[in-house]
Amino acid sequence: MSLLEIALHKSFVCTGMLLTMACSLSSSVMAQSGHVNPWEKKDIGKLPPIASLTEGMWLKGDLHLHSRHSTESSNNPISKIVAFSKSVGMDYIGITDHDNHVNGDVAHHTWVDPEFKTDSLLLLYGAEWTTTRGHGNTFSAKPYDHQQLYDVRDQRDVVTAGVKKKLGIHLSANHPSGKDHFGYSYDMIESIEVWNSAVWPKNANAIMIWDDMLSSGRKLTGRGGSDAHHGVPDSPEKATKNSVQATANYVGTPTTWVFAKTRTLQGVIDALTNGRVSVSANPYAPRVEFYADLDEDGKMDMMMGDNAKSTGKVVHFQVQLSGNALPEATYTVTIVKNGGSFATFQATGKLPVVEFTDTPITGKRSYYRVTIEGPQTAYPQVPGSMVLSENMVALSNPICFNFDPNF
Repeated sequence: MSLLEIALHKSFVCTGMLLTMACSLSSSVMAQSGHVNPWEKKDIGKLPPIASLTEGMWLKGDLHLHSRHSTESSNNPISKIVAFSKSVGMDYIGITDHDNHVNGDVAHHTWVDPEFKTDSLLLLYGAEWTTTRGHGNTFSAKPYDHQQLYDVRDQRDVVTAGVKKKLGIHLSANHPSGKDHFGYSYDMIESIEVWNSAVWPKNANAIMIWDDMLSSGRKLTGRGGSDAHHGVPDSPEKATKNSVQATANYVGTPTTWVFAKTRTLQGVIDALTNGRVSVSANPYAPRVEFYADLDEDGKMDMMMGDNAKSTGKVVHFQVQLSGNALPEATYTVTIVKNGGSFATFQATGKLPVVEFTDTPITGKRSYYRVTIEGPQTAYPQVPGSMVLSENMVALSNPICFNFDPNF
């Protein structure tokens, strides 16, 4: 056999093998055509009724703050945090000191501090769960045994999740990307910190993780938190190398707004869990509100955080900026649908409003959320924050369709 014949013979054999493999793979693929995924529900059943859009109030606060009970903080006693929060109109705050600094015994440090009290400001019970696998914040309307959660920080997720559920607390993933990312199952949590500190650009990966969780059916609330550790020193000699941070990142950078049924600690927790939440760059920045009219009767039926069944009909959406919108400013309103950019609008005026329509697919999970970019509203008490936040003004939580409440 000549060299040419040998080469042709080998080519024929190889080609034959490839064709055989291709046919085999094709048959295998065809054999799967009748497969039904047992985990994919055909119908999510009846959804809980949507709560009233008018019976409630917007409360603003900061969900990630450190006092002197976090050992690396400086010039930041609880009394200073409380006084400052009240001066900028906060309704609630979460002082979340590092639990590992007190070996888990938050109850006998932060919570028994004589300064942990106020006549008007709502003080959530919580801590920063600080572990080798990352950080998360706990929130509760009443004292709980945080020591139990600290003790299982290195156990399997199924054990840790069981303790968290028994304690009845809200657990939130802190700064989910980066060195101290949340390294536990996201099925353990109710919310995720999508805006950490005044430095907006560092949150891009957190937003990506949030969208991934939402797209996979996990209806997690996006929240903010300044993660402030340092206060303004009372006198020059008390200044530290970190004191400058108090003028750039402090209470309210960013500010988390919750639409609560009652002005109570439980009202804040419930709103945070349900997702009727938006985040602003600071306490004076405008708040974004996001609504949907399901039947085009001109009346809004749901807001961000709500979940409804799609009907195949057109849904009318409305975005509005409330509060201190700058009347001479132009805001860029970006609509995100299922993790991707859906539409962009320009809004101006004292009460900027944007409206759009879309038809969520029947039986398929989908969500819409909003980001607002534009000029910053001044925050005189923390002037350095405006530059750090760049053009990011506010963001909303999603309006959801066909999310399984029992996921």
